[in-house]
Order: sequence, then C-alpha cells, then structure tokens
Amino acid sequence: MHEIIFFLGFLLLVIVLLSLDLGVFHKKDHVIGFKEAATWTCVWIGTALLFYGFIFFKGELIHGPETMAQLEELNVRHGHGIDFSVLDGMDEQRAFDEGVKMYRKTLSLEYITGYLIEKMLSLDNIFVMIMIFMAFGVDKLYYHRVLFFGIIGAIVLRFIFIFAASALIQRFHRILLLFGGVLIYTGIKMFMERNKKETMDVAHHPVVKFTSKRKLSTSEFHGHDFFAKVDGRWLMTPLFIVLLIIEFSDVVFAFDSIPAIFSVTQDPFIVFFSNIFAILGLRSLFFMLESVMDKFYYLKIGVAILLAFVGVKMILPFLEPLIHQEIEIGTGVSLGVIVGILLVSILASIFFPKKKDELETKSVE
Repeated sequence: MHEIIFFLGFLLLVIVLLSLDLGVFHKKDHVIGFKEAATWTCVWIGTALLFYGFIFFKGELIHGPETMAQLEELNVRHGHGIDFSVLDGMDEQRAFDEGVKMYRKTLSLEYITGYLIEKMLSLDNIFVMIMIFMAFGVDKLYYHRVLFFGIIGAIVLRFIFIFAASALIQRFHRILLLFGGVLIYTGIKMFMERNKKETMDVAHHPVVKFTSKRKLSTSEFHGHDFFAKVDGRWLMTPLFIVLLIIEFSDVVFAFDSIPAIFSVTQDPFIVFFSNIFAILGLRSLFFMLESVMDKFYYLKIGVAILLAFVGVKMILPFLEPLIHQEIEIGTGVSLGVIVGILLVSILASIFFPKKKDELETKSVE
C-alpha cells in the first residue's frame, strides 16, 4: 500500500507538469526556437535533478522499509548489492539509520545513472522523429502537439513494459542474459550501419497502408486536429498517423532502453522514474537539437558503444561460475563510463566534424 500511494503521488506530479506544459505554457501552436527549447531543456533537467535530490535525502519513502530486515529484503530483491555487513555490532536503531543512508545513496546513484542512459539512448530516437516529421511534411507549428501526446502514450507503454519486465526478471532471472545479448547485438548492428542513411517511404509504411486501405484516414492536414469530418465521416488526419508512427517507433526504442536501465537496477520504481523524467525532457531536447543533429555524427557511434557496454554489464554476473571469480561493474563505474561516452561523442563531433562533401555523398546515397 505504501508503494502504491507513493506511485500514485508520482503520477499526479507528472499529470500536473504535463497540464502546465500544454495548458499554460504551450497553449497556442507556435514554432519553438532554440532559446525556448534550451530553457525548457534546463527546466526538465533541473526537475529530474530535484527528484534525484529527493531520493538522496528521502529515498526510503519509495518502498517504506521500517526495519533492518525489510531493508535487507529490498536489497536482495532489487539487486542493489549494498554491503550491510559493515553495520554488524551496532545497536538495532543505529544500524537501521545507517542502513537507510546507504540505501538512499545507492538508490539515487542508480536513478541518475538510469536517467543518463535513457537520455543518451533517446538521442537516437530524436533522429527517427525528425525523419518522420520531414517525411510527412508536418508543419513545425504542430511538432510540439504531436510530441506532447506522444509522451503521454510513451508513459503508458513504459509503465506496462517496465513492470512486466520486472516481473519476468523476478521469476526468470536468466532472462537478463537474453536482454544483454539483444543489447550487444543491437549495439554492434548500429555501429556497423552507422553510415547508412535512414529513409522512410510514407506511401508503403504499414500504418499508412492499413488506414488508407480501410478508408480510415484522409491525406489532407486539418490544422492541428488529429481527426476531421469528411463527407459525414470522422477520419484520421495525417497528423494522427504521424502520432501513431512515433508511438510505434517508441515501442521499438523501448525494447533497447528499458533492458539497458535494468542493467543498473532491478527496482522497477527507479527504472520507471528515471525513464519518465528522461522522456518528459525529450520534446525540448528535440527542438534544441533538430537543426544541429547532423553535426553530431559520432553520437550514433556513442549510442552503439553504450548499448554494447550495458549488454556486457548485464551478462558478466552469469559468467562468474565459469571463471570462479566475481566480476561486476559497479553503478558508480557505469555512471563514469556513460558520462565519458557522451562527452567523447560530443567532443569528437565538434573537433573532428565530417567533411561537407562526405555529408553530401551520404545524403545522395
């Protein structure tokens, strides 16, 4: 019951933030410029960091442990790896107080690491969203509206995916091997195809073919409306088709990003919180980077390396019986590697940009 109340409170916070976003600050359709996008990016990152501070100082409120035995049970169930043996010899109350501090520190580190993983992986998703908007010729006035409702759909889907995956991991722990293998494969595949130009054939997209064949959609835009009445029938507009395709792409994206965060923590609440805060800031990040994404050529390579890294991290514990040695990459090390990959990718893109003729050749191909 304690967890349910906390979770409902978190959802209420998300609803309030989204209501303020669309109902107050973005009530009218307008083209979002770099300055506005950068401001909102800082707001969303700041909000995520405030939540990090909350977990660091009051993280035990998420699950509400009241005894040392409950702390130890949470530690085992979610694979935090906290060494509570250092508290042996202390009186019960002091051991619990010190254990709670260790628990908060671990939870907050897992949260911020998961947040950075999701944030970096979402950069690849921004490439896809830009391609979808351009392929359908969507007016920039309506980008924010589509992405806003896309975020709502993503939150619902992430909730289902994360808690279903958590239940599977608790019941079939070896499924982490499968998750790790998929991440390594995806990372290698992304690296091998880093120079491949992604395109979209609108006419032959499955969603477009399905809706047009059954005469469920119209080919004409109707402002920012997702549905329009044509010849007495309510039909989907191209803007709604774009929303559906973005949702579909997010489902595909979630199959990589969610297992990646489970490499850091198996606490579904921490995975969900880090996921949602990263997604909430995705729109502003999209508008900030849409015009310069092609400049950060090495980001895709960085994402590929990150996927492979978290995949290996997920598999390593299963190799211990084979080599008779403990091999584990701690959360702090993971955080350092993730930040390092992100910084190197950005700096390499700035100091070693692709030549103009290379970019033109790539676009022709």
